[in-house]
Amino acid sequence: MKFAVTKNIIVTAIFSTFFIAGCLVLFALAKTWNKTEIEFRIHINKQLVRESTFGESPTFAIWLEEPETGSTQTIFVTNRAGLGDWEGKTSVPVALPKWFEVNKSEQQSRNMLKNKISERLTITGATPKPGYFSTRVRVTPGSMWNCWIEVNLAGDFNEKFKEYDEEAKTSDEYKTGQPALLYKAIIKAEEGNRVVPDIAGMCILDPEKGVTIQPLTGITNATRIFDEIIIAVARPKPRIVE
Repeated sequence: MKFAVTKNIIVTAIFSTFFIAGCLVLFALAKTWNKTEIEFRIHINKQLVRESTFGESPTFAIWLEEPETGSTQTIFVTNRAGLGDWEGKTSVPVALPKWFEVNKSEQQSRNMLKNKISERLTITGATPKPGYFSTRVRVTPGSMWNCWIEVNLAGDFNEKFKEYDEEAKTSDEYKTGQPALLYKAIIKAEEGNRVVPDIAGMCILDPEKGVTIQPLTGITNATRIFDEIIIAVARPKPRIVE
């Protein structure tokens, strides 16, 4: 009699556990219904990082722009740029000149996209090590976005962008090396869409003109800092707790 009671309790407990687990799974899946996310997948070239003067991973930023209004929202920026951690320097404006300009505008209109992006990721993150990196942001299904990525690898000097130019008697004050490169892609937030961004140009900070995007001139291996970039639209990953 006692054995039968114990057996019934065990069976009931097992059934209840599976039932609760199933409900949680269904709940997590239901939360992804009619939701879309834009995912940025990037591969950082390990060899180029090693060959640079400082051997540090590149500084980069990712942001979305609403085509109709020009409103922007930063999705991710590496630690140094995001926190101003430049090891003794108050700022390094040539590191990511275009993003610094975008960020200044965002600070003035922080909530511009609150109705378009329902879930924001942490903007500033630890600088990824060479290899694969990915980040996602949830957006309104069917919405259109300009996707921007700006990247700079400090100390990647070459014949055009030298650490010290003996002829001109000038030095690279911030040890930037080749200028930051700007990537752009346009994507519609429909599940399954994938795009590979093109290089829009190099970002030059001029004291008088501000930031200008210029055709690549004198750029060598900087185009391979990111040797793979894919921007894709997918359903959010099921999560019980957001």
